[in-house]
Amino acid sequence: MFQLNDKAAMVTGAARGLGQAIAVKLAEAGADIALCDLNAEWLEETAEKVKALGRRAECYGVNVAEGDSVTEGVKAITKDFGKIDVLVNNAGITKDGLIMRMSEDDWDAVLNVNLKGVFLCTKAAMRGMMKQRSGTIVNIASVIGLMGNAGQANYAASKGGVISFSKTVAKELASRNVRCNAVAPGFIRTAMTDALDEEVQNKMKELIPLSRFGEPEDVANVVLFLASDASAYVTGQVLSTCGGMVM
Repeated sequence: MFQLNDKAAMVTGAARGLGQAIAVKLAEAGADIALCDLNAEWLEETAEKVKALGRRAECYGVNVAEGDSVTEGVKAITKDFGKIDVLVNNAGITKDGLIMRMSEDDWDAVLNVNLKGVFLCTKAAMRGMMKQRSGTIVNIASVIGLMGNAGQANYAASKGGVISFSKTVAKELASRNVRCNAVAPGFIRTAMTDALDEEVQNKMKELIPLSRFGEPEDVANVVLFLASDASAYVTGQVLSTCGGMVM
C-alpha cells in the first residue's frame, strides 16, 4: 500500500532538510526521483542518497518563482522519466519581520517562491497527470498557515494560500483521478532549531502537546502516505504534522 514502484516523483527544494528527507523516503518506497532546486549542484548529496537505495536520481536547476524555468524543468523531467506520477511542492523560504517593518521586496520574495512557485509547478505538471488520468500532488504548507504567527505575515499568507490552493486543485482535478493534498508541519528539528538556545527550545516545546520537535522523517512519512495508493480516497485535505499544536 505504501509502495511507489515504477513511479516518477518530482520534488522541489530537494537539496536539504525536508526536501531531502522526502526524496529519500519516496525512493525507499521504490520511486525514481527528479530532484529540483535553484542550483542543480546543491542536489548532489541528495542524489547520492537516492542512488544508494538503487533508485534513479536526476538533478535539475529550477527557479520555482519563474514560469519559464518551471516550464523547461518539467519538460526536461518528462522527457527524461517519461512521466511525472508524484509532484511534491516543497520549495520555500522565509524573510521574517513585523508587518510595520516588512519591505515590499520581502513580502514579494516569500509569496513568489512559496505560493506562486506551487502554482507554477502544479500547472506545469498537471497536464501530463490529466492526460494519463493519474497522479498525486502533495504541497508542503505549515501550521503557520493555519494559525498565523507574529513576525511572519508573508510566510503565513503564503502557506495559507497553499492550503486553499490545494483544496481548489483537488476539486478541479478529481474527475481526472488526480489527487492533491497539503501537509502542514509544525516545529521540525533542523540545523536551525538545533542552534537555538536551550531555553528558547524549551519554550517552543511547551507549545507542543507531545513536548518535542518533529523529525524531517515524520513529515516525509506523511508525504509518502499521500503519494501512495494507501491514500487513494484522500484528496483536498490538510494533514497537520505538528505534535498536536493544531487540533
